[in-house]
Amino acid sequence: MNLQEAVETTRRIYDNIGKVIVGKQEVIELLLASLFGNGHVLLEDVPGTGKTLLAKALARSLDGEFKRIQFTPDLLPSDLSGINFYNQKTGEFEFRPGPVFTHVLLADEINRATPRTQSSLLECMEERQVTIDGVTHELTSPFFVMATQNPVDNQGTFPLPEAQLDRFLMRIEVGYPTFEEGVDILQRFQLNNPLHELGPVAAGAEVRAVQRFTAGIAVSTDLLGYIVRITEATRRHPDVRLGASPRASSALLRAAQGIALIQGRDYVTPDDIKRVAEPVLAHRLLVRHGLRLDDQQGSAIVRQLLGEVEVPAENMLTGRGK
Repeated sequence: MNLQEAVETTRRIYDNIGKVIVGKQEVIELLLASLFGNGHVLLEDVPGTGKTLLAKALARSLDGEFKRIQFTPDLLPSDLSGINFYNQKTGEFEFRPGPVFTHVLLADEINRATPRTQSSLLECMEERQVTIDGVTHELTSPFFVMATQNPVDNQGTFPLPEAQLDRFLMRIEVGYPTFEEGVDILQRFQLNNPLHELGPVAAGAEVRAVQRFTAGIAVSTDLLGYIVRITEATRRHPDVRLGASPRASSALLRAAQGIALIQGRDYVTPDDIKRVAEPVLAHRLLVRHGLRLDDQQGSAIVRQLLGEVEVPAENMLTGRGK
């Protein structure tokens, strides 16, 4: 796959999602950058802003299997991964796959499940596999997790632990629509739901090909150093107890490559890194006294560091250094 084919695929998916979602261009671009950067996304905002609708629109745009799990306190790890059950006819144990064996998984209201159930997603999100009774089962490819959570409702919720948050390439806030977008939403959904008529525009093989192409997008050595300096700066910030890890550096790289593709380029620029730094890093930080930073604190610290860390002096047009 070449650059033109990769860009055409992303554009088809973007336009198809736009048939359902009004506005939110930035959110859709970040979502696609995460998909093609081979990561997962945490969609976070107040109820009714379209988090689940956005996830379903993306899933329907891909010609693959889609499964949705409503996370609740009584959900068990086996309800996600599957179980070995005894088949009385054959006299043997057989594996019955759970909903994680899919191409696109929507984990709706993920913070309503217990930590035990939340942790069952760690292996499948990072290693794309599930181990049950000592046997490892490979997941399908592509495998993309979109999780939603409501940041203002604390009753009956279990905050995601740091290890779980670190598995999400980005945390994206959907936000309220503008006045004009609000009117457009009412008009678009007045008679029927356009999601019901949405069909796939990209096959699984195409998505995998775009992911491989994205991984090869050029990033200069100077920009790799810029990424590392940003993550190291989070560890030295006086208000941060635990800064961004090497996994966060890798996530920032993949997200920047994904956003470069969305912009139609086969190279990364400093602006690509700056654009994705906040959704990639803010949710990974801990304050000095051990409590997770709230959304505003984490975002403010990342923005502050972007203004302090020196940008590499390189050819901004090509994004290629020594």
